[in-house]
Amino acid sequence: MRLRLWRRRLTISAPRMAIRSTVPWPLRWLLGAMVLGFSGAVALWAFEFGREIAGLDRESVQELSHLRQEVVRLTAELEKAQSVANTAETVLTAERSAQTQLMTQMRDLQQENRILRRELGFFEQLIPVSGNSTVAVRSLQGRRVDAGKVQWQVLLVRAAKSTSEFKGQLEVSYSGELRGKPWALTEPSARRPLTMRQSLRVEGSTPVPADAVVKTLSIRLMQGATAVLTQTVKVVTEP
Repeated sequence: MRLRLWRRRLTISAPRMAIRSTVPWPLRWLLGAMVLGFSGAVALWAFEFGREIAGLDRESVQELSHLRQEVVRLTAELEKAQSVANTAETVLTAERSAQTQLMTQMRDLQQENRILRRELGFFEQLIPVSGNSTVAVRSLQGRRVDAGKVQWQVLLVRAAKSTSEFKGQLEVSYSGELRGKPWALTEPSARRPLTMRQSLRVEGSTPVPADAVVKTLSIRLMQGATAVLTQTVKVVTEP
């Protein structure tokens, strides 16, 4: 075995030997980094030089500047629109709150009006009729609620000593002007039959010409062919 190894070392088949100078590994890394850095710099320079030759760099810069200006403009418009929307929402909320309050107040006033009208009718019925009149008018009202209609209401009362029923007919008529000339109208239903003991409230509405100026409302209480009472009031035009 030893003889064989000794012969291999002395013959041509012996392993080759090379002599190299020893370089520290930090220096090797430094040289490698320098070579890589130089190569990268050359590649970057070549890329930028190519873009400049092709004109791509100037176009990119201009496009980028345009896009930035567009972003600034759109941001300003968005902020303005948001401010307007916030203001409109605040105003709308305030208007809704005010409308709700007005509706509540209107309902309360309507309820108070109904209560007052009931109380007024009750106290009017308690007022005795003076004199020897069989029937008297305690309240007579006429209101023009729109261009083509007049509403009326009358409260009739009898003397406290009356115990029998009163039967009669009520006739409603109007007077005023129509196209500059005197005008009069009797309710189309003519005489309304009615029956009462102590008090009676009667109301209704009458269609009138839209261009007629209704000045007065008259009622006439008939008992057979005899007029028991007649009364006239001014017609109030509601706004």
